[in-house]
Amino acid sequence: MTEAARLQSHDSEGTGSAQFGRGVRLPRTERRAQLLAAAQQVFAANGYHSAAMDDIAEQAGVSKPVLYQHFPGKLDLYIALLESHVDHLVGRVQEALNSTTDNKQRVQNAVGAFFDFVNGDAGAFRMVFESDLRGEPAVQTAVDRATSASVDAITQTITADAGLDEDRARLLAVGLVGLSQVSARFWLAHHSEISREEAVALTSTLAWRGIGAGFPLQQQT
Repeated sequence: MTEAARLQSHDSEGTGSAQFGRGVRLPRTERRAQLLAAAQQVFAANGYHSAAMDDIAEQAGVSKPVLYQHFPGKLDLYIALLESHVDHLVGRVQEALNSTTDNKQRVQNAVGAFFDFVNGDAGAFRMVFESDLRGEPAVQTAVDRATSASVDAITQTITADAGLDEDRARLLAVGLVGLSQVSARFWLAHHSEISREEAVALTSTLAWRGIGAGFPLQQQT
């Protein structure tokens, strides 16, 4: 069975997409992902306030009723998209921590997770770190989770491996997340001639050893 035939046999919504062709049916989860991808493009191009559900439906190649089957309104769609970006970032951080038992490498991987997220879809990181809808409680909650869930994951790792109590481990975790996020956003904004690899190495060296230990005076080297 072809991919198009498989999608048609599973979709229950009756309206096709520009990607798969008009009249082709999609499973609900694939339709939702398609709508979120279309919304990302429209929000990134127009901003939240200027984006219209008509534009998103047109971008996805569906009718507005299909769009409203999944998302009752524009804010609901925005929050769902924001939550998906937060999940992606937190997943990257957790994967970085679980990828090795070498704590130095863990630090570098965690820093790299933020750089990769920021350097990926610019619209994604701006929704998470530069959202202009923080006055909306649900948006603020999702934005806060991007930091708190990352801090929680790092805190658990530090507590287990470094023998620190949770309060001290959490303070270090907050520092690592803040350093990684701000450094990654600064690097993206200015880029200059520093590669992603060098930027991650510099930032993770600072996090792992500190300025004094990591960068001694040249006459002492």
